[in-house]
Amino acid sequence: MSNNHLVLELDNISKSFQQGNNKIKILQHASLSIKAGEVVGLIGPSGSGKTTLLQIAGLLDQPSSGKVILQGQNCSKAPDFVRTSIRKKHIGFIYQSHRLLPEFSALENIMIPQILFGLSHEQARAKALDMLQYLGLGKRQKHRPAELSGGEQQRVAIARALVNRPALILADEPFIPNIFLLISILKPFITAITTIKVATPKAIPMNEKPAMTEIKPSL
Repeated sequence: MSNNHLVLELDNISKSFQQGNNKIKILQHASLSIKAGEVVGLIGPSGSGKTTLLQIAGLLDQPSSGKVILQGQNCSKAPDFVRTSIRKKHIGFIYQSHRLLPEFSALENIMIPQILFGLSHEQARAKALDMLQYLGLGKRQKHRPAELSGGEQQRVAIARALVNRPALILADEPFIPNIFLLISILKPFITAITTIKVATPKAIPMNEKPAMTEIKPSL
């Protein structure tokens, strides 16, 4: 895939909802274009709409107006079943909390999205084991989330997001003590795009700094 390939385009995105007689504006006219291989950080104060923008980019929510184009397909007003199918194929999510299924082992948590994607049990198991080995959790494959440390839980969640090799990785303030650790983990998998939401700008060495896009509060 060429690094000039446009993976995600958010064009003039606005989001609002009605609360009684008041119209609450969450986002106004936000636009963003990201090419293959780019790592982008969203920065802005609390309440500026960063999470909402990620939810729209991840097809978990629809904009009130504007276009969401992922891999060349306009997904803005696609029905739920279409957005679900695109999400399974193209998007990986890393959340603030790990959101692992507590009744399943680390291995099974990574296998589930692959099986939903259409892989056989054997294929899913082999790929999940490879991911656990890559993240240093090979010996923890049979442990359930409650038996893992917080850092181990987050690494399993990262493995789950990466295992299907999605075109788009969205990280919503993941519980990683160092943003560079997350980027170093993701680096071999960034054949398309990684978007990381960070709460505030920090001093970051320029040779390691992701591109930063500022999200300003709607007024």
